[in-house]
Amino acid sequence: MEFPEELKYTEEHEWALAEGDIVTVGITDFAQDSLGDIVYVELPQVGAMVEAGKTFGVVESVKAVSDIYAPVSGEVVEINEELPDAPETLNTSPYEDGWMIKIKVADPAVVDELMGAEEYQEFIEEEG
Repeated sequence: MEFPEELKYTEEHEWALAEGDIVTVGITDFAQDSLGDIVYVELPQVGAMVEAGKTFGVVESVKAVSDIYAPVSGEVVEINEELPDAPETLNTSPYEDGWMIKIKVADPAVVDELMGAEEYQEFIEEEG
């Protein structure tokens, strides 16, 4: 299982990568592995406002339907247009091709409040 060091993580198993005031968001390798084969993805519209800790989308697998939570608050400035037609990308490339949305944040420092890779690994070991 992968835990890229440059990413930040949430207790709901999303990852975040801040580049200036744009934060790219997706689900973790752990999340996609737990879900199994992903068959459907629902994402918000560009221009939608998302709030940290609130749902912004849905991922459906052969096992379950799961809400996806925003790790930060802001405006959705881009969505991964490929995912609705190729939801399995979340299984094969959760950190690269499987990114979900990009959020413009007022304060990029909020990303630093999320868990680092080591903290996240400890969190899922305790949870499991």
